[in-house]
Amino acid sequence: MISIVIVDDHAVVRSGLTMLLNAVHDFEVVGEASEGDEAYEQVEQKSPQVVLMDLSMPHGKDGLSATSEIKKQFPATQILILTMHDDEEYLFRAIELGASGCILKNAPHDELVKAIRQVAGGDAYLYPSATKRLMEDYMEKIRNDRKADSYRLLTDREREVLALVAKGFSNKEIASKLIISVKTVEAHKARVMEKLKLKTRPELVEYAWKRGLLGYSI
Repeated sequence: MISIVIVDDHAVVRSGLTMLLNAVHDFEVVGEASEGDEAYEQVEQKSPQVVLMDLSMPHGKDGLSATSEIKKQFPATQILILTMHDDEEYLFRAIELGASGCILKNAPHDELVKAIRQVAGGDAYLYPSATKRLMEDYMEKIRNDRKADSYRLLTDREREVLALVAKGFSNKEIASKLIISVKTVEAHKARVMEKLKLKTRPELVEYAWKRGLLGYSI
């Protein structure tokens, strides 16, 4: 039997979810709460396997704060975020704080049942659009990490050229500053672009900004 605590500031939502979930043969709603402090007390008293946690509860402690506190004290309790809005910023913050996933309030009943079973079993659950965004963010992080690692491949001179190009200096100006030929500047710039897998000057400027190189002084 999977024990569940429902946390939502609307009594009608809690009542409806309780009826739906208690109708599932292996589910039991053991408690309800209207805000975060009540949620903590319910978890402390009932030791549920899963907490269905609303994020927005204006009349008490919010879902993010409650998620953080519950996971710190009761790490075995799985928290499934229940939200009306497809708000990825709050979703990813909730996951960072220990939530096992998120489901939209307008999701079909069978999808909610699936999500609860999934997190109760120790797995994560995300609705499809959130999964897509999470994968996109993950791939972007990998790309950025690879570029960051590539920075170590640059010579000191190439790093100087990179910083100056990003600051908007022309090849001739860079050559004058570094006391090298324009042709040498062009060669350094080409190697920088190749090592960092960059194709355009805007990409180079963005990279330099993320690396904090625009404050580089010559």
